[in-house]
Amino acid sequence: MSKGSVTHGTSPGEVESIEALLRLIPEKDQAEAWRILYGEMPQALEVSAEAAKLAKAGQFDIAAYKFHAKAEQLRAPRIVRVGAIQVQVTVPTTEPVAVQYKAIVDRHVALIHAAGAAGVNVLCLQEAWTMPFAFCTREKEPWLEFAEPVDGPTTQLLAKLARRYNMVIVSPILERDEAHGGTIHNTAVVIGNNGNIIGHHRKVHIPRVGDFNESTYYMEGDTGHPVFVTQFGNIAVNICYGRHHPLNWLMFGINGAEIVFNPSATVGALSEPLWPIEARCASIANNYFSVAINRIGTEVFPNAFTSGDGRPAHHDFGHFYGSSYVTAPNGGRTPGLSRVRDGVLVSEVDLNHCRQVRDKWGFQMTRRLPEYAVELTAAAAPGFKPQQIIDPAIQ
Repeated sequence: MSKGSVTHGTSPGEVESIEALLRLIPEKDQAEAWRILYGEMPQALEVSAEAAKLAKAGQFDIAAYKFHAKAEQLRAPRIVRVGAIQVQVTVPTTEPVAVQYKAIVDRHVALIHAAGAAGVNVLCLQEAWTMPFAFCTREKEPWLEFAEPVDGPTTQLLAKLARRYNMVIVSPILERDEAHGGTIHNTAVVIGNNGNIIGHHRKVHIPRVGDFNESTYYMEGDTGHPVFVTQFGNIAVNICYGRHHPLNWLMFGINGAEIVFNPSATVGALSEPLWPIEARCASIANNYFSVAINRIGTEVFPNAFTSGDGRPAHHDFGHFYGSSYVTAPNGGRTPGLSRVRDGVLVSEVDLNHCRQVRDKWGFQMTRRLPEYAVELTAAAAPGFKPQQIIDPAIQ
């Protein structure tokens, strides 16, 4: 058994993690630094011998933590193990689509087995996990060949693993909706622990910034803000760019989410300073667990591209920095996974913690939804005038 985490391999040219830098400060100051930055941190958990063995053989990291909640007199604990996987695409993007797909899937399956061996009940993969994140290129070929129906081959494969490990799996894919003219969507499929499809959710907010040229391929989703009621709690999926929109997080909470996954693909030059903040803020404001997941590595494409931002033509998106982490309803969070290596993050949580924090802070009691509803309705209407009081002395 290994305490807390099992780490394998290194990557030149990139910082390992912010946590690695924190460990360089004097040991006597570390505990206080962690408390200030990460709040009430979870306890490091033993990683099972089988999971550690799989991580060693596959040369990926695995880390496990436990968030504590208070014992209650009337409610039994609702213990759930939540898992997140981050993976680098290593197969060249010049390879045939079938070759790329198989290599990517095989790598993910190896980490899914480790998650299963670690006792994960609900697992989420990274955004568009079956393919390179090619939406920077604005090319339709060959990247749209990775798209598939909600019940396509990827879902069928994961359904077998879900049954095997009694695990709910959230699978973010590039969806092709054959019933509506083959329309493309950025979609998360929620597969039940019995291998059934519980439902799916389409990405609500689509970026138009930097190399994130996703609206060339798909537009905003039409599935609302669903919460999927599973054997292991009420879960929701806030896909990637949606984390920048507080109302997106809010709606999942209003609909009863206890765990909100944020499968992402984002690069250091654009968003890394925001990354440790946004999902954590969502947990604090909405009193649920959030799971932020980001792919890793640099994906190079055969044809140079530009995005109208003044930069010269280039072949890659930049470095996907991983750093996946879990936050509790009180804002305490795990250390992140590596910025440079594949990894599995396991967090044992008690879903009773959500209500305990709500009772303490009273955010739901004091949030005044009717007042906001009136003002937001007005703001969305033509002819809206902002409520501004102008100092008469400056007129």
